[in-house]
Amino acid sequence: MRPLFRKEWRLAIHPTNLIFLSFSALLLIPNYPYYVTFFYTGLGLFFLCLNGRENHDIEFSLMLPVPKRAIVEARVLFAVCIELMQLLLAVPFALLRQRMLPAENSVGMDANIALFGLSLLQMGIFNAVFFTRYFRAPAKIGKAFVWASSAVFAYIIVVESLTFVLPLFRDQLDTPDPQYATAKLITLGIGLLLFALLNWFTVRTATKRFEALDF
Repeated sequence: MRPLFRKEWRLAIHPTNLIFLSFSALLLIPNYPYYVTFFYTGLGLFFLCLNGRENHDIEFSLMLPVPKRAIVEARVLFAVCIELMQLLLAVPFALLRQRMLPAENSVGMDANIALFGLSLLQMGIFNAVFFTRYFRAPAKIGKAFVWASSAVFAYIIVVESLTFVLPLFRDQLDTPDPQYATAKLITLGIGLLLFALLNWFTVRTATKRFEALDF
């Protein structure tokens, strides 16, 4: 799987995967739905898979002496790395946002610790929906992305709404750091755990579906 993972970085990577990393700076925008920052990460993964379809990436990979499972694992691991890079690059912008613009985000969640935990869950949901459908029908990338995007924006609507109606979100999680640090760190931990579980599910399910295909 290691050579295939290197192939993802050297041959399969799409320019938008790196360009969209700069979108972590969207956390500096006042009154903005900050979860959208991490939607662009998924959009970049869509472009990667779309570009791979046009260049017959999967067909060439299948000619190599590697199991189908390794192809799935390498692609999902690449996605996880890009998503974690996006998250880490967003941290300094979140700190700068609170220092430069201490006013609350009237649209939804502030740029704080809880946002990162909830965004990890968002990216895990994207991977679970997108890659399980993508590896079931690699040629139908658009359909997989529509399903994944719909799931992500439904999630964003729910969690942003919770910042206005649920006391835990409104009074503790949607506050500037370091207020209510314990509740936010627990949210971050839960988000990280669910992110890991969802990606494990993604690899397991996508592998079964990909192995069932006859090329």
